[in-house]
Formats: sequence, structure tokens, C-alpha cells
Amino acid sequence: MLNQFLTVVWKFNPTFIKIGNFDIRWYGVMWALAIGIGLWFFVKFCKREGLPEKLADSIFIYGALATIIGARLGHCLFYEPAYYLADPIKFLAFRDGGMASHGAAIGLLLGLWLFSRKNKMPYLWSLDRVMIPVAVGGALVRLGNLFNHEIYGHPTDKPWGFQFIENLNAWMHGAAPVYGPPSHPTQIYEALAYLVLFGILCLLYYRYDAGRRYPGLLFGVGLIGIFLSRFLIEYVKNDQVDFEATMLLNMGQWLSIPFIIAGVVMIIYSVKHRQNPPSLAEVQAAAAKREANESRKDDRKNNRKK
Repeated sequence: MLNQFLTVVWKFNPTFIKIGNFDIRWYGVMWALAIGIGLWFFVKFCKREGLPEKLADSIFIYGALATIIGARLGHCLFYEPAYYLADPIKFLAFRDGGMASHGAAIGLLLGLWLFSRKNKMPYLWSLDRVMIPVAVGGALVRLGNLFNHEIYGHPTDKPWGFQFIENLNAWMHGAAPVYGPPSHPTQIYEALAYLVLFGILCLLYYRYDAGRRYPGLLFGVGLIGIFLSRFLIEYVKNDQVDFEATMLLNMGQWLSIPFIIAGVVMIIYSVKHRQNPPSLAEVQAAAAKREANESRKDDRKNNRKK
């Protein structure tokens, strides 16, 4: 009886705003917020490390587009390939739902590689620093899943179980809600795991300057933190597609294993390739001097034009 009393009856409306027949869902808002936070962080990274802030704009474009495209293609190809390949135009039907975190990771890796190549930046510089906004962004996206009443876990008798609405679309059009049994709120489990990871990465970056002293460490810790937690939580999460029921490990777990291994490899690499960079004060002073010189050059050019 106590467990039943404490169970959360989740009656959250996933629509953020509705104008006529067009609606924006909280899930989309969470994605937009995650991407915006990523841009904010990279502006701060560039300023802290004496780099031109225009780099933040460039990495935002490459990273955001690659993440969204990768997340969509990942869902379509990893979980429902026959359905989408039979009618490829449905790849573009973002409003129908379907974004995969593993696809987002692959897309982001490719996008950052393109950014690094275009801007002549070390690839590991991008990979290390992106993990910080990815961690907090991942937590926001999982909250978006919670708001959407999706990707939750197996039935549970734990007092923190959530009862989600199973006839969500019908309920949003006026029908009475039909609740499933109390289930593991795996969206919250993942969000909390990512927030813990976010704290660890911030500690490594800001207190220990790991981004400059141990190239690859933040990336490795981030990979393990995200995908090991995902691997473990999958044990209490419902399968996303029917064919997973016959698998030893589900699709999310199989896709997580290579990222976990890569994380271990990157941590070992970072320890073996420890750097001794100049102090941040020296780097920032040099950047301020460079900006002052560029500003004087611009002033002279403008005066000649007059």
C-alpha cells in the first residue's frame, strides 16, 4: 500500500505551445536548449583558452547539424531500417519522433572532425571540450523523453515508480488517460547519471586543467560515463523495437560497447601523452595582445578608406 501511495501518476502534457494545428513539444525545446548550452560553453572555452570566439560559432554549426542528423539517421537505421528504407522520405519526418543517442554520437564525431579539419584545430581539442555540454545536454534530452511519456522502464514495485499515459495521442485529443503499471523512470535515471558526469568533467576541466594537460582524458571519461550508464540502465528499460526481445543484449547495449572500449583507450592515451602547456594567464595575455594588434590594424584600414 505504501508503494502504491508513493507512485507518481505522470500526467504531463508534452506540448509546450500550440498554434492552430501546429505544436511545439517540450522534447524539441529540450533539444534546442541543449544545443544553445553547447554554444555558450564553447564561447567560454575559447575565451578561457585565448582562442578566437569565432571558433565557437563554427563548431556550433558543424556540431549541431551533425548531431541532429546523426540522431535521426541512427534511429531510422539502427532500430527500424526496413520501415524507413522502404520509404526514404520518412527519414525527414522528424515530427513523428525517433532520435537515437548513439546516432547523435556518431554524427557529432564526424561533425567535429570536419570542424577541426576546416579550422586547423586538434581533433582531440574538440572532442574533450564537447563532452561537458554533451553531458548536460543529454540530461535535458532525457527529460524531454520523460515529458513525452516515452523510453521508460519495466514495471516496478519500487516507491518511485511512474505511471505513464499509454494512449498519449488520444489523451491529447480529449480522451480519458489510460495509465500503464508503475514503471522505472529510466529517463530520470539517465538524466541523473549525466548530471553526475557533468560535475566530474567540469572538475577535471576547470580545477585540474585536464583539457590542456591530458588531451583525450575528458573525451574518454565522457564516453565511459555516458555509455556505461546507458548500458546498465538498459537492463530495466523496455525494448524500443520488437526484435530486441530475442537478443542477448539489446540494441542500445550492443551499440554502447564500442564507445565504452574507446573511452578506456582514450584515458590510457591521455595519461601516456601528458602535456605541460603554458599557464592560462600567459595564454590569455597573448590573446589580448593579439586582439589589440588586430584592432589597431582594422582602425588603420578604416582610416585609409576615409
